[in-house]
Amino acid sequence: MLYLELPFEQRVRRLHECGFEVEIWDWSRRDLSALAATGATFSSMTGYLRGDLTTSEGIAEMLSSAEESLRAADIVDVQRLNLHGTGLDSAGLPVRPQSAVSEVERGRAVQTLSRLADLGERAGRVFTLENLNTAVDHPGVPFARAADTLALVRDVDSPMLRMNLDLYHAQIGEGNLVELVRAALPWVGEVQVADVPGRMEPGTGEIRYPAIAAALKEYGYVGVVGLESWARGSADAALKAFRRAFR
Repeated sequence: MLYLELPFEQRVRRLHECGFEVEIWDWSRRDLSALAATGATFSSMTGYLRGDLTTSEGIAEMLSSAEESLRAADIVDVQRLNLHGTGLDSAGLPVRPQSAVSEVERGRAVQTLSRLADLGERAGRVFTLENLNTAVDHPGVPFARAADTLALVRDVDSPMLRMNLDLYHAQIGEGNLVELVRAALPWVGEVQVADVPGRMEPGTGEIRYPAIAAALKEYGYVGVVGLESWARGSADAALKAFRRAFR
């Protein structure tokens, strides 16, 4: 989402030179061997290409494409592979929209996530389930709210399935971010940030990210914080603002 004027591999090199790790979304469109040759450390990437958590066909597709993703992760040595409640198209919209989830479907989701955690354990890699917002970016995605995502991760109760706590999405959907951080941190594998509105870098909107950083420190979080934002001005300025907020 930064240095968009550069080809993808050069973006990776630039972020690496700036001292940051790099996240990949759809790895299937990238030359993974060339990315590995950049020397960058990759924090996470998409952990599936197709499927969902609740339908018979969707579960089979998610598990199959998760195995593909694990093989891809070996090439660039990605430790965390990201999941959503259902597959997303190129616009971030669900390929299988769902306005409500039944208890039966929720039970299937827990079983599917447990099977994914087992795959992760055999491969030595962690799957993360990301919360999304449905009001602005991802209408119709099931299990999108942070509360729902956290509950699924808790129910699976495996160190190989963690929550990708996206605070941009949580602010739009639920707010009360410091309390959310406190409740979720025992289950969190990664934190992602951007400001609201606009999905720009910290300091451009309504979220007091230095307060979030203080809460993360107070509650003992020592994992990755990822900037998943556009840049209001230059990418360099966005990265400086990110560092200021979380130093």
